[in-house]
Amino acid sequence: MENRSALAELRIEIELLEVQQAMEREVLVEELYQTYESLKPVNLLKNSLSQVISSPFLIDNILGTAVGLASGYLSKKIVVGASGNIFRKLLGFIIQLGVTGSVSQQPDSIKSIGHYIYQHLLHKKER
Repeated sequence: MENRSALAELRIEIELLEVQQAMEREVLVEELYQTYESLKPVNLLKNSLSQVISSPFLIDNILGTAVGLASGYLSKKIVVGASGNIFRKLLGFIIQLGVTGSVSQQPDSIKSIGHYIYQHLLHKKER
């Protein structure tokens, strides 16, 4: 008698484990499908672009980089001018890299200097 009840309990446990295994397999298949979908190149690109666009500092970063590039280019043009001298061109290139890097890395200080100039120099002319 005891063997039959032990055997019945064992069969019930096996059936429960099989049901649990089937449920876990379904969850695993669904996660695998979601991973496959998220790793498609189109979805990777879409997710990356949405993260970049939703960044709150995007406009500040773009503006800082643009000001850095413009100031570097302008400083190179001031140093080199219309000269054909190779050393002057090399010096202009080095100055351009330095100015671009420093302005791009510190846009807040450049912005505050621009704000100060606007407040104190340009408003006096209007008064």
